[in-house]
Amino acid sequence: MALNGKLGIEIPIHAPPSKWFNLFAKQLHDVQNHAERVHHTKLHEGENWHHKDSIKQWTFEIDGKVVTSKEKIESFDEDKKTITYILFDGDISPYYKIFKLIFEVVENEDGSASIKWTLEYENIDDSVKPPYGYVEYLTKCSWDIDANLLKA
Repeated sequence: MALNGKLGIEIPIHAPPSKWFNLFAKQLHDVQNHAERVHHTKLHEGENWHHKDSIKQWTFEIDGKVVTSKEKIESFDEDKKTITYILFDGDISPYYKIFKLIFEVVENEDGSASIKWTLEYENIDDSVKPPYGYVEYLTKCSWDIDANLLKA
C-alpha cells in the first residue's frame, strides 16, 4: 500500500457558487450551522478565523464516530476560488503525517457549478487505510450545506 495518496470528489451544487465560497472564505465558523456532521468548532489560536496563522479546532463525525482535529489555512486563492486546509492533531495525527483538504468552487460555462474536494495525505505507515470515511463525510456535509444555502 502506498504511504502517499490523493482522493477526490466533485459534487454538483444548486446554491449560488458565491455563497459557497463566501461561507468557506469568510464565515467558516458558521459551517457547523449548515452541516449535521459538524458538531462543534472553535478558534483555538489567533484572533481571526480566516488568517493563515489561526488554528481552529473541529469536532465532527466520521464513519459514525465523533472525532476531533485542528485545522489551519495553508493557501487561499480568491481568483481560483480555492482554499487549502491542513488538518492535524486529534484523531488525524495517529494515522497521517500529512492531511490536506482542498476546497474548490467550480463554475462551468453552462451555468452549472460544483464543489470539488481533494484529500492529500501521507500515512504514518502501510497499515493505515485511505481516508474513505472523510470522502463520505464531505459528500454528506456538501449536500447539507447546499440545502441550507438554498434556503438562505
